[in-house]
Amino acid sequence: MFKNHPKGLLAAALANMGERFGFYTMMAILLLFLQSKYALDTTSAGLIYSVFYALIYLLALVGGIVADKTKNFKGTILVGLCIMAFGYVLMAIPSPTPVQNKVLFLGLTLVGLFTIAFGNGLFKGNLQALVGKMYDKPEYSKMRDAGFSLFYMFINVGAIFAPLMAVGIRNWWVAKAGFVYKSELPALCHSYLAGKTESATQLSQYASEVGYTDITLFAKSYLNVFNEGFNWAFGVAIFAMAISLVVYLVNKKYFPTGNEALIEATKVDANGKTVAMEAKEIRQRMYALFAVFGVVIFFWFSFHQNGLTLTKFAQEYTDLSMININLGFTRIQGAEIFQSFNPLCVVLLTPVVMALFGWLSAKGKEPSTPKKIAIGMGIAALGFVVMAVGSYFSNLPLNAAINPDLGGTPLTDAQRVTPFLLIGTYVILTIAELFISPLGISFVSRVAPPKYQGLMQGLWLCATAVGNQLLFIGAILYSNIPIWLTWTVFVVVCTISMMTMIFMLKWLERVAK
Repeated sequence: MFKNHPKGLLAAALANMGERFGFYTMMAILLLFLQSKYALDTTSAGLIYSVFYALIYLLALVGGIVADKTKNFKGTILVGLCIMAFGYVLMAIPSPTPVQNKVLFLGLTLVGLFTIAFGNGLFKGNLQALVGKMYDKPEYSKMRDAGFSLFYMFINVGAIFAPLMAVGIRNWWVAKAGFVYKSELPALCHSYLAGKTESATQLSQYASEVGYTDITLFAKSYLNVFNEGFNWAFGVAIFAMAISLVVYLVNKKYFPTGNEALIEATKVDANGKTVAMEAKEIRQRMYALFAVFGVVIFFWFSFHQNGLTLTKFAQEYTDLSMININLGFTRIQGAEIFQSFNPLCVVLLTPVVMALFGWLSAKGKEPSTPKKIAIGMGIAALGFVVMAVGSYFSNLPLNAAINPDLGGTPLTDAQRVTPFLLIGTYVILTIAELFISPLGISFVSRVAPPKYQGLMQGLWLCATAVGNQLLFIGAILYSNIPIWLTWTVFVVVCTISMMTMIFMLKWLERVAK
């Protein structure tokens, strides 16, 4: 599979696996952790979630500038790995729940999240820039899209197991304390402790099942144990980061330094000769990149709902009893496990998508990279069509009607929708991702003037950051309008993005040549 590709490609992908493991651990449990730990409503937790994910990508711009200025890509990447690992250490430190001093402990959590985001900013974009430099050599240049697709596939191997590990460890800790995992229990416990007696009947039933007669004691004990399980899950990410650090140190000799790209704006012609770029060409390339950055903002705004509104949909509207894997010492059950379907589909479907592009290339019909991105936008719209149609015909109630904090009653398993609705959506959205994310990175590495490689990879991630910052809008919609209408908003957003890419297609193809 890696035949004829640069030797450093596999090493770079393996070094990135720890970062992906941590990323998908956070994507799976961060929102639910914030709510179960601090009793935040969906909108407030969604705002923190969106700011964190915005910083994950926004700070990549800072990382790109640091690497470009210091001319030390490898050192910047190494520092980023260490800082990320320290951030997960901060998140893994347990504290009592219910939280007595919410301002203090929530503040400490936010410091941990910022530390992870800052380390990620130093690491992520610069490693992608080095992968791009591997394909600047004439013998590899025609394999750039395929190379980034392989890179993207292998970094997601770790991401497959992250949500499963997080759920398994959390549920193991809950069971070890003599409790049973129920997705609705943390919200019911917080609601009861806040004086909302509507939760008492359901909570009393759960408490009696595990031998508690004091509902208040049960609620406090359950919340404390439940959130300690999340701390253990964050701790596993530390070990994943340590493995990535070792892989990086052992293999960094295979990576290009990146320094040669920083001396002057150059490009390689068809004969393999290095020639200087004219100022006009540099401007055209930058304009094209900024145009693509603007469009993909709206893809990430939609796609990264998988860790926010789609996770809440899994928790509140999906029959989780249908997905229950008993490993003896723990059960793999919970809304978080849906986050494994995306990286699993990345690994399984990347060879299929690559084979499709290879077949089209052999016939001389392979779409250009900008056209692939436009197609990806259309596929993403289709994914949310599935959610909108499924939610509409399931006649799902407003979120307020099932939210214990608002006096609502959680749905029974019989009232919930099949998990295959979400699974099908994840498959479709992953196909869209494979048309957009790795190929977008490839487009940036091809079009960016060489001395701005770090900066442009940072700006690509910065565009993702803007999309992530908009995620909280999804949380607001989810909490206040019919569920099917929430998904319809994302259908419209992705469709408009696709049409915009089609409108710019000829110009982008001309600049990318």
